[in-house]
Amino acid sequence: MKTFFLAGGFAGFLLCAVAGAIAGHTPGLIFRDAAIGCLASALLARWFWSVLARAFAQTLAARRRAAAEAAEAAQAAAQAAQPATAARNPAGASPVPAPARAPAPARPHLVTGLRPSGQPSR
Repeated sequence: MKTFFLAGGFAGFLLCAVAGAIAGHTPGLIFRDAAIGCLASALLARWFWSVLARAFAQTLAARRRAAAEAAEAAQAAAQAAQPATAARNPAGASPVPAPARAPAPARPHLVTGLRPSGQPSR
């Protein structure tokens, strides 16, 4: 926030100083107007930053709330599906397990040519 505050103040000072110089004002008047512009734009930047931070926090909270609601809905759907599964499996019969997959052979490293075990590839 401090950086945003300083950048806003610098931008306001620069804008007012350039506008005063183009208008042909005296250096004292340019400096006074630039100082006022610096303060005003720094406060405006601070307000804008607080709006951005609040919007970010609200968005993050809404995303977390939506994720929690989706997880609750998925859990409720899983619990609702369990009685249907129990009805298909008679009296304690366990479902058929999925067949076990054989592990894939280890590929050699692209640079060294060694397998993960440290042995050279054939």
